[in-house]
Amino acid sequence: MHGSSELFADFVSALPTPLETRILSYPNGILLSNSELLGLIRSFVSTSEPFVLLAESFSTPLSMQFAAANPHNLKGLILCAGFATSPLRGITRILGRYLAPVLPFIPSGVGGAIMVSGSHAPDSILGHLRRSINSVHPAVLVDRVRLVLSCDVLDDLRRVNVPVLYIQAAHDHLVNPVCLEEMRRVKPEIKVVVLNGAHILLQLMPRQSAEIVARFARQLS
Repeated sequence: MHGSSELFADFVSALPTPLETRILSYPNGILLSNSELLGLIRSFVSTSEPFVLLAESFSTPLSMQFAAANPHNLKGLILCAGFATSPLRGITRILGRYLAPVLPFIPSGVGGAIMVSGSHAPDSILGHLRRSINSVHPAVLVDRVRLVLSCDVLDDLRRVNVPVLYIQAAHDHLVNPVCLEEMRRVKPEIKVVVLNGAHILLQLMPRQSAEIVARFARQLS
């Protein structure tokens, strides 16, 4: 939800040299609707060169909406710790709706701790997370939480025609495992790889994630 490119530096460095990488950062001081965020993606990606779209967490519903249009040069879609409907279920989903307005008053270290819960995150990662969360205007953060809790892009996922890879965090305390189950019900051919990490896999396990992404990309060529 922070939309910062800073957190992807280690992951990008771990990718093989032949893979050209571009990172889209969301503006963190402006309220943007779902359609406006989707428009940013459309204006950012190439309209001619073949590419693979990789999305993590908050961006995964947007990436499915984008891929549903099946651009001619899109070759594959990678969803990391993703969801097509609200990642929170049951009582936590109800609580999330009521707690969203108070998020700006919760220390950024708490949010970072939840993202890395279940792993041994180095202090450097926690520092990056705190800076990224603090860089988002409070109203923008609240609005993006509401977008997450109300999303439903299963029909979009159903229309995606390119190969889809899902990278799952074994110790994800933010995305309910049911999210992947319902995604596979509408698209059984999704390939799944599980890594023994927490929610922000690309940051906590950059080398392992890069190997998986590169292998998937090579198979598409």
